[in-house]
Amino acid sequence: MCRRGQRSYKDVFGAVVITLATPAETRAFGVRLAAVLRPGDLIILNGPLGAGKTALTQGIGIGLGVSGDVTSPTFVISRVHRGPLPLVHVDAYRLRTVELDDLDLDASLEDSVTVVEWGHGVVERLSDSFLEIIIDREPDDTRVVTLNAHGGTWPDRLKDLAH
Repeated sequence: MCRRGQRSYKDVFGAVVITLATPAETRAFGVRLAAVLRPGDLIILNGPLGAGKTALTQGIGIGLGVSGDVTSPTFVISRVHRGPLPLVHVDAYRLRTVELDDLDLDASLEDSVTVVEWGHGVVERLSDSFLEIIIDREPDDTRVVTLNAHGGTWPDRLKDLAH
């Protein structure tokens, strides 16, 4: 466990595990993550309510240079944030497969970074490769973030983030 203000990184069986002490560190990690993102990337975020999924996405938005505030898409299901590399932010908590098809995410996937909160078991079929991020909130309010690479160049890009 890390104390406030400290970050720790480790590679566990190909997954990168990062401990973040504050929501500000979660956003800052999102900025770092944005530096390795490319058009067509799919990121699936999972974790309980209040774990920091939206805070991480806010950092990604800052790192990508998107315009406007990145806020939770809970009630609108999907938001598109314009920028040099657009960010599509989706909340799949209330989605079923049929509704997912209605969003036409595959149409925008190639040209943007797509981040899907609560996406496990829902959006994996959209891409042959994706990054799954699981955020667990510990009793001391730190976040343990596990990054799992699924295909493509993700394993190499995660190595860059682990150092």
